[in-house]
Amino acid sequence: MSKIKKKRLKQIEQMLIEMSVGNFFYRIERSVKNDNVEALVITLNMMAEELQEAMVHQGYVNAHGTIKHIVQMNFIIDAQGLVQATNQRACTILSKLRTDIIGKPFLSFLIDDSKTKWQKIWGVLKQKTLYDTSLDLSFKTKGNLIIPTACYITNISHTNKNEPTTLLTVVLHSNDQLELEKDLKKSLIRISSRQKKDSDVAESSNLRPKIKLTFDDIKKLQKGHDIIINNLEKDFPSLKDFALQLGTNEFKLKYGFKELYGTSVYRFLKKERLRKSKMLIQHSELPLKSISNMVGFKSFPHFSRAFKQRYGYTPSALRKKSK
Repeated sequence: MSKIKKKRLKQIEQMLIEMSVGNFFYRIERSVKNDNVEALVITLNMMAEELQEAMVHQGYVNAHGTIKHIVQMNFIIDAQGLVQATNQRACTILSKLRTDIIGKPFLSFLIDDSKTKWQKIWGVLKQKTLYDTSLDLSFKTKGNLIIPTACYITNISHTNKNEPTTLLTVVLHSNDQLELEKDLKKSLIRISSRQKKDSDVAESSNLRPKIKLTFDDIKKLQKGHDIIINNLEKDFPSLKDFALQLGTNEFKLKYGFKELYGTSVYRFLKKERLRKSKMLIQHSELPLKSISNMVGFKSFPHFSRAFKQRYGYTPSALRKKSK
């Protein structure tokens, strides 16, 4: 067995160990190989992304406290690009001792593509005393696993203008969770408004009483959730027909789904279709039009518009970036 293949298998082993204890934000860097090992790498990356989204969305956290709703790493970088300070969580996530991080070039903790990005932004940072920006970077651990992240970069004002200091904060988050929080905030506002109205009008026959979901109702809604995820490529029935299929009524389906998952049935369906398409674009070589059909979009232009609206870039731009 070649040294390269042994190294790849070692990375797979390490990622499986991390996943077994609930750390789902690691990824394995893709290679140019087209063999069974590469197929396994693609599958593991897709599985980790699926599990990370599911775990954060459902509100679970692992026992180590490594992956919570938000996982942060902080780096203070001097004018020479060396790390002057970092937090304990960064050491844990990168699987490195503090002495292996402090005093080392920040560049050395990034994968090759991210090194190029960082060098470009570093040139700008050195020229400006005050500057704020954000950047997508991918870090590598001691075992060469990959951590794709969103980074927020700030130049800190200093008494000595010739020695600017840069603060880089890494945030791993879920767009789905952020959406859920927005929906929950809206719900709280609506509830607050309703409570105020109730206090002004003691008796109101126009307000519909809140429905209490039974254990049986929740099981039916969870079944509906699973049916949606497993049939994204198919035409979705009307809410009335779908409710009948689950053994409930349309009102309970709409109300219960919103209560349980923080969003409407149709918004959840669209979000899941786009999320699956994003994974297929990143982790497969399937044509974009085929992916569009596989996730239930009848028209590729419609798919492309919806994708850009959700993620801020087109499917073709993501495919080019992934390659």
